Amino acid sequence: MDTEADLGSLLYVPGTGRPVPEAEPALVERWRSQGGELVELLTQVRKRLGGIAAFRLGSTPTVLVTDPHAVQHILARHPERYVKRSHRARLLIGDGVLSATGTAWKQQRRLLQGQFTGTGMRRYEQRITEAARTTAERWAGYARTGQNLDVGQEMRRFALDSIWRSLTGHPLDDETERELAAVAAVAAALPTLPADVSDARGAVAADLARIDAVALHAIEAARSGAAGPDGPGLLHVLIDAATEHPEYTDQLIRDELVTLLVAGHETTATTLTWLYLLLDRYPAAREQALAAGGEGSPQRRQAIQALFHETLRFYPSAWILPRYATEDDILAGYAIEAGTDVLICPYLTHRDAELWPAPEDFDPRRFITPAGRPAHPGAYLPFGIGPRACLGMQFALRESTVLLEHLLPAHTLAFQSTPTKAVYSITVRPDGPTPATLEPHLT
Repeated sequence: MDTEADLGSLLYVPGTGRPVPEAEPALVERWRSQGGELVELLTQVRKRLGGIAAFRLGSTPTVLVTDPHAVQHILARHPERYVKRSHRARLLIGDGVLSATGTAWKQQRRLLQGQFTGTGMRRYEQRITEAARTTAERWAGYARTGQNLDVGQEMRRFALDSIWRSLTGHPLDDETERELAAVAAVAAALPTLPADVSDARGAVAADLARIDAVALHAIEAARSGAAGPDGPGLLHVLIDAATEHPEYTDQLIRDELVTLLVAGHETTATTLTWLYLLLDRYPAAREQALAAGGEGSPQRRQAIQALFHETLRFYPSAWILPRYATEDDILAGYAIEAGTDVLICPYLTHRDAELWPAPEDFDPRRFITPAGRPAHPGAYLPFGIGPRACLGMQFALRESTVLLEHLLPAHTLAFQSTPTKAVYSITVRPDGPTPATLEPHLT
């Protein structure tokens, strides 16, 4: 296997290429017999064979890609050669933008793109701030009474409040929060559901019904003109689109609404939970962020964003990105045959010691110090890169920054216990609860 530098400098002739080095079958069989997480197998394959490596799960050839040049080739330069197939979350999100393909995806992406950049993001600034203030007030109450809290639940509540306000114009109420707990329940169950679609749907039918009821009620309320106290939300944009685009049926609006709920709160909540767990292990990082500048200063904001980015380096929102090769291709000098499954793994790319010095150390200064992080766009991709990169990246960064600006100066967390491992599902989440108490920040 060539080094990273070699990969970047070679010239490749179309139609030629070396075979991708393949992991020995015994490695896969040993992994199967031990019942390990997929990430453990991928880690071993990457360690033995490098940034482009093959293995077989059954009869289908699978290529693991962690080399940043190859990542960029697949996701940014030639996404038409490497496509998404049926998304495993389709049971939950239907034909929403995350699972859509082809012309439908292009139209759905175009409609939503402007809502999450520039002027569109400014529409939601105040709603995010109100959600952060609500959380800060709740935490102040916990601190006064000494009440226990679960950090993961608190982060989900905040993130769900932020996206719900942005979608509907209404703050999250207790009943809606209870019903939308079904979203997390279905998302967590997806990897273990039966392969048969009907059986899988039956296994989570009750939770799907709860989600559908909340979505239908929100759609009917928005269509009736009942804007929330913050004015119309993103849901109104979807409903208005139906006047010009008949494909925006109630079903598709429901699918987009649920997609935005899933993508708009689960990943952010999980990242914020990991961030607090990492700060528990590396308390100096919190002090460095607060010392970077005064309240509201650009320096402090930059330092807080660096905490968020370093957490995403450890636990990227999209830890694995499956693709399917639709045609023969040459990838960094290796022959990729049509029909090959390709697994891009940001989780492993972010922990590559050739790209990130001391990758197992939590060091947010990587994202502040000049040349502190790799320059290649394929080396850091917590939300993906290229045309299918996550639409909500700026939304997630903004809501996380605003919340941490409210919470970090006021409190430190004292965890009563912490999860011992991670679960690799749609996201990488802590395996277990995160109970803690709040302690006032001593200045």
